[in-house]
Amino acid sequence: MSKTLPQSHTPYVLVAPNGARRGHADHVQLPVSVQEIVSTAQSCFRAGADGIHLHVRDEQGQHSLDAGRYLETMSELRRAVPEMDIQITTEAAGTFDVPAQLHCLQHVKPKWASISVREIAHAPDLADNVYGLCAEQGTRVQHILYDDADAAFLADWQARGIVRDGQTDRLLVLGRYTSGQESAPEDLDHFRQTHSSWMVCAFGKQEHACLKTAADRGGDVRVGFENSLTDQDGSAWANNAASVSALVAVLKGPQQ
Repeated sequence: MSKTLPQSHTPYVLVAPNGARRGHADHVQLPVSVQEIVSTAQSCFRAGADGIHLHVRDEQGQHSLDAGRYLETMSELRRAVPEMDIQITTEAAGTFDVPAQLHCLQHVKPKWASISVREIAHAPDLADNVYGLCAEQGTRVQHILYDDADAAFLADWQARGIVRDGQTDRLLVLGRYTSGQESAPEDLDHFRQTHSSWMVCAFGKQEHACLKTAADRGGDVRVGFENSLTDQDGSAWANNAASVSALVAVLKGPQQ
């Protein structure tokens, strides 16, 4: 899935079209229903996204870790856009606990999942179960890190064998899920460099500038309405695909 290379780096583009918190009130084109998610995935794939970071919602449009909803949505995605990778989230979002996250992983058995180190740390006695299950069933893990302290925590778990060999991929989050959050490219300097596969997401008007900086340093990128609804001028993107397309153009640079 990752295209991280030391030379002539072509970043992997993961679209995060909805997240756990936003809805139609934030942007009418933010996908909530299964069909909206599938349609968005199709348009984003055409725009240049390699994979989708998948959140599913319940009947009230709220964040869900329901295995049945995941399996239904993933089935529709594989039918509609089979070339696109699917990464599920296990994000708690202040609603779910570690047993619920573990249950989701057990019953969905995804090929790829994002897991927050600081969330799993709320139930350290279950950490070995979470990462062991992923290793056993072949689920690729992307560790969500908000700062270098999270990275140090991850390194400790790796040294102790709680996080298994090969579970090294990281998502570096530049900022927080707070109102008015504005990330900046220099925020990336707060994380230590690593030779393992890494990806960046960022908030606000400088989202694309942050992602370009990450790509220039050899990282992969995550883009979409989960993190930012606007361009560098503060104007709302028409939809997720518009943001993906604009980012891909920036990453490719001036054409000869």
